[in-house]
Amino acid sequence: MPVKHEIWKVGDQPAPLASTVLDSEQQLEEMIVRSSQILSNEWMLIGQQEMTDQGGRIDLLAIAPDASLVLIELKRDRTPRDIVAQALDYASWVEKLTTDQIVNIYARFSNGGGLGEAFKQKFGVELDEESLNQSHQILLVASELDGSTERIVSYLNDRDVAINVMFFRVFQHGEEKLLSRTWYIDPGETQANVVTTTSRKNKSEPWNGEYYVSFGDAQSRDWEDARRYGYISAGGGSWYSQTLKQLSPGDRVWVNIPKRGYVGVGRVAAKVKPVNDFSVMTENGEAFCLDVLKHAEKYRKNLHDPDKAEYFVKVDWLDTVPETQAFNEVGLFGNQNTVCQPVTPKWRHTVDRLKTVFKNFDE
Repeated sequence: MPVKHEIWKVGDQPAPLASTVLDSEQQLEEMIVRSSQILSNEWMLIGQQEMTDQGGRIDLLAIAPDASLVLIELKRDRTPRDIVAQALDYASWVEKLTTDQIVNIYARFSNGGGLGEAFKQKFGVELDEESLNQSHQILLVASELDGSTERIVSYLNDRDVAINVMFFRVFQHGEEKLLSRTWYIDPGETQANVVTTTSRKNKSEPWNGEYYVSFGDAQSRDWEDARRYGYISAGGGSWYSQTLKQLSPGDRVWVNIPKRGYVGVGRVAAKVKPVNDFSVMTENGEAFCLDVLKHAEKYRKNLHDPDKAEYFVKVDWLDTVPETQAFNEVGLFGNQNTVCQPVTPKWRHTVDRLKTVFKNFDE
């Protein structure tokens, strides 16, 4: 079904704003370069109008917090299906980019800037060269899709090809033009496909049914609270929170604190909930999470922002340890995504090792 969106003037006589168009694709591209939040708060632009070996030019190239790449193709008007083929062709080039090539692309884009330094400033963590460009996704930015393109994008996404569409429309409001946007596919689904792509690239095997969870950012999340009240959480951007939607009651999760190690295993007790709808059980009975959690004040700041708000999944813990006793050793699986379904031999090895440490994993 075609995606349509409108902007309405609020008042006693509601009225839709008239739609209009941008002067050129270049205008949209320059707007995104100046303010990349138009696409996503969780990506950092690293390239613009980059020439591929096949002779074409990629409109924009970005990097995500897990060091995967995002190929962005812009179309001002209706998108013919050949743009998908073009994007896939460009993606075959992006897939083969080496660390040196990506560093040089960013240097050209930023007039000599360093990718590692910029990545740390943007995401707060060091850029791991081993993770760089282990996977990628494709984003088409267009005002609308024709039926053929829509079917192709859906078909590819359903088969774990990480491709999505962001629709934009321009509206006239007096002398001003307003830009609105919406996604064709839930970005969380596309991000899950990115993780699957990474796993396949790293010698895949059938998924063992065990979920990996990254419980990161000690400045916004407290593991002792999570142990005590029974939950995992993520927030600060949809890139981090969207993957929580993969979890369903009964799923077993293994929790890793980045750079610290694995701290627990549990069973999901309920689907994801936003912070303003999540309660915990205390010694005095059920309480609203914002009344008891250590970082409640930080969560309140983004309470009404669906993208940046904190999201929670209730977990019945089977076995946990304090963060100071986290289990870590060479060879264990790690990932920046909050939740993923790894299909690498490394994940199977990790779960086998964890079961020797967290012995109550199946109670």
